[in-house]
Amino acid sequence: MTPSLRHGLRLMSLWLVWLLAMLFHVDLGLMPLFHGQSPEIHSHVEASALPWLFGAMLGYFLLPLIAVVLIAYACTSSAPPQRWRAWRRIHFWFSVVYSVTNLPHLIADILVPDARVDQIVLMAGLVVVGLLINLEGWSWWRNEPAANG
Repeated sequence: MTPSLRHGLRLMSLWLVWLLAMLFHVDLGLMPLFHGQSPEIHSHVEASALPWLFGAMLGYFLLPLIAVVLIAYACTSSAPPQRWRAWRRIHFWFSVVYSVTNLPHLIADILVPDARVDQIVLMAGLVVVGLLINLEGWSWWRNEPAANG
């Protein structure tokens, strides 16, 4: 197995695990609905800003899906190896942004007065998976011999 394919498989798996955990985080947040309780969190977001917020969340979920597809193409392309080097660099920094956004979310989940342990554990897992994505992305970008893409 080539180094590019090895990194690609690891990255695709990690991103998919991250996405599933993120969806489960949202799902767990809604679980009180099924037990006659309100999942409402007191929000300071104006109703007029909600469409923007929903769009931002859509983008937050779609970008990792796009990354998975681009990783698959980068690792299986018959094009010259250097063609995908810029994508590997962009991917690494993209993954760092996602890790940076998960840390405040974890902290916020911990600081919520009625914090739920399941949500905190899941967010901690998301942070760990994000850090693994960062490490693998760094390795894919920096440590791979130029001949292997």
